[in-house]
Amino acid sequence: MNRSDFPAGVRAQLPILLGVAPFGLIYGVLAVGAGLPPSIAQAMSSIVFAGSSQFIGTNLFADNAPFVVIVLTTFVVNLRHALYSASLAPHLERLPLRWKMLFAYLLTDEAYATGILNYQKPDRSGDPWKRHSFYFGTALALWLTWQLSTGIGILFGAQVPASWALDFALPLTFIALVIPALADRPAVISAVVGATVAVAAYDWPYKLGLMAAALTGIIAGLIAEQYRTRPQ
Repeated sequence: MNRSDFPAGVRAQLPILLGVAPFGLIYGVLAVGAGLPPSIAQAMSSIVFAGSSQFIGTNLFADNAPFVVIVLTTFVVNLRHALYSASLAPHLERLPLRWKMLFAYLLTDEAYATGILNYQKPDRSGDPWKRHSFYFGTALALWLTWQLSTGIGILFGAQVPASWALDFALPLTFIALVIPALADRPAVISAVVGATVAVAAYDWPYKLGLMAAALTGIIAGLIAEQYRTRPQ
């Protein structure tokens, strides 16, 4: 792969990493506090590699939710990655399969946001690998930061007394993640519908209300987006 734009991809991600690192630290602390073994907590960051799903999975694990509920809930939360993949697919169609698999693994909200803007710029070089190396740089920088910050959080979390009740940081973390994303009407509708269902279904068994809230929020957002883009 042409590495000429790899450093540019890393630099483009640096401002975002300042916000990502604290969330990795919080996840590591909360995962240990929820009773996850340090090795499993770190494995979630390296295998799952999806902050929102890791936070939700940790919360469900702490509440002794059934395994199938944890899997289905995190699956629904991560459905947005299918939309990201569909958006990136035309730019990656000529890549070898091994690179497509790697890029799919590294796909996150932040990597997509930075990478798609670069892919959509006019191409004057005639070398598509420059764009691919940019995406690889921005995605890999995020991956390394998440693994490192998670590890530090796990090490620190093992020393935090249970009396500190850091599980309260979980809803605050999600609020911090959601608020910046409410940039248009579909996003606001999705958040309002999801929050309403989450409150109404709070007492559902096995934390099924959380999965219902995520699913209805996504559906509401998609419907609102279709109405917004429909020709008048």
